[in-house]
Amino acid sequence: MKRPTLTQMQEKGKWWRFLAILIITVIVVIPIVAVVFLALSPALGSTATGLTFENFVNVFTQTDVATWLKNSLIVTLITVVVAVIVAAPAGYVLSRGRSRAVSGYSLILFVVQSLPVVTAVIPLFFLFAQVGLVDTLASVTIIYVGSTMAVAIWMMAAYFDSIPVTLEEAAWMDGASVFGGFTRIVLRNSLPGVLSTAIFAFLLAWNDYLVAVVFLRSNDNYTLPIGLQSFFQQNQTNWGLVMAVAVIMMLPPVILFALLNRYFSVGGIGGSLAGR
Repeated sequence: MKRPTLTQMQEKGKWWRFLAILIITVIVVIPIVAVVFLALSPALGSTATGLTFENFVNVFTQTDVATWLKNSLIVTLITVVVAVIVAAPAGYVLSRGRSRAVSGYSLILFVVQSLPVVTAVIPLFFLFAQVGLVDTLASVTIIYVGSTMAVAIWMMAAYFDSIPVTLEEAAWMDGASVFGGFTRIVLRNSLPGVLSTAIFAFLLAWNDYLVAVVFLRSNDNYTLPIGLQSFFQQNQTNWGLVMAVAVIMMLPPVILFALLNRYFSVGGIGGSLAGR
């Protein structure tokens, strides 16, 4: 019996991997398709037939979903902007610095990022209660920024490590300052790293439930995860409306990934070293 060649075995392995990925994808997609289908199905007592956007119209006109959506967007966007602005220069110091202070700084970041947020929630609640920040969007925004920062700095530092120092040295020889080399050379070649950090901060703030349920009390200050939970308790028999709110919560991350996916490329860095 003729034994299969190496090429045939590799081709067979590719098909098995493709089949495994396909099965996993189907398992992941089925719940999402079910949520979208229920959201587009007629609500209880509705006269509509077939697929309809009636549930989305109802949740925006008859509930506080628009307010929850606005609150989530405000908190999330502030978290993303602050995280990127602070993490970029901090990550640059972590990547390029070679001193005991930088080593101690990296150790502190490592310890901080290993601590779960839940360990700080109760002490922060008592602290914020003393200064009147409980039940405000500012309280959850501060916590989101703090909990994002350690990982965001490490992500930026890891990407800066992939950019050759020789590019900055060439800029310094042309008269650029250290800050100028950072902004004109390093940061310009770090778009994928910046976007990865921004997406991490976005998802952390957008999907959080634990912090929001502790610090937010009034309906006007709810973010979407808390609003969805309270909405589900009030509409357990009307799955169409509940799933419509769930789809509204899923849309921003999906749109974000769809728009930014094409920017995740590091090809521009290699071209900068042509001729070496």
